[in-house]
Amino acid sequence: MHMADALLSPAVGGTMWGASVITIAYCSAKVRNRLDDRNVPLMGVLGAFLFAAQMINFTIPGTGSSGHLGGGLLLSILLGPHGAFLSIASVLVVQALFFADGGLLALGCNIFNIGFFPAFIAYPLIYKKILGPNPGRYPMTMATMIAAIACLQLGSLAVVLETFFSGISVLPFPTFVLLMQPIHLAIGIVEGFVTLAVVSFIYKVRPEILENAFSGQPAGNHPLRDILLAFMAVAIIAAGVLSWFASKNPDGLEWAIFKVTGKEELAGPNLGLHGALARIQDKTALLRDYSFGKSAEQKIKPSATGETEKIDRKAGTSIAGLVGTLITLAFSVVIVFFLKRRKTSPPG
Repeated sequence: MHMADALLSPAVGGTMWGASVITIAYCSAKVRNRLDDRNVPLMGVLGAFLFAAQMINFTIPGTGSSGHLGGGLLLSILLGPHGAFLSIASVLVVQALFFADGGLLALGCNIFNIGFFPAFIAYPLIYKKILGPNPGRYPMTMATMIAAIACLQLGSLAVVLETFFSGISVLPFPTFVLLMQPIHLAIGIVEGFVTLAVVSFIYKVRPEILENAFSGQPAGNHPLRDILLAFMAVAIIAAGVLSWFASKNPDGLEWAIFKVTGKEELAGPNLGLHGALARIQDKTALLRDYSFGKSAEQKIKPSATGETEKIDRKAGTSIAGLVGTLITLAFSVVIVFFLKRRKTSPPG
């Protein structure tokens, strides 16, 4: 559900940039007030985990589409809403700058659509309300599934509205919304099951992580090394190996655009702000399309026997995934260290 710049007008893109920047500033202040030494690696590792998890698109049977984990609800449950929003923003910045996954004009929309709705709508108003003070297996299942579906429905509706109010694409509102909502319902169900599996595991082995996030308290004196190593190991395996098996089908947004226009992507304007941002992204996106070195098209050449051979495609995906995971980890940790330093710096 990463929007491209071609869907947005500068006015809508700029407005959503402003909304996301304001939310980031608000979350930074909140996180700074509850930081301790254990929050720093936890936010960094979970950001790296989310980056790797989003590389793995899963097929939606019978549709020709695919989806990937948004991760907003999962991070909200583990970090609280403010830390989750900052981590998601970090992941999306890395994806846009280094991988050209989502446009730079659309970055504010993507941060808001993927981060705001789970952190500030689904988590506090649905998940926490259903779960209640004494969580059990059934309430946790219901809370997670309903909240995950709500995240995807709200986020996909926001994409349609932002596209509609931009008024620069050929996507009619009624058709676009009727395609976007059902496909993201299916993606939301899968996200709910994945989120439930991770949260149930954490609840069994380290329930204090969930309790601290639920109450908005720092991590305290509970050691987190085992959980950090587990999430980092999963991130490395996902980025380095499981990414080979990601679905090649278009994601829900691309699928909906294709159903309307016959193309998975729309061409944006080459002039003005669109063109300037596109040129900037061309220079920063050294790992475009999650490949290392040459593009996917350049990596395919005829072999000596006349058969088409893909050269080092898996290795390129692994390298790009691992590099991206480490960049996200470093970027997230630097941000949290900066917030921590701001907290401890004397006034004046």
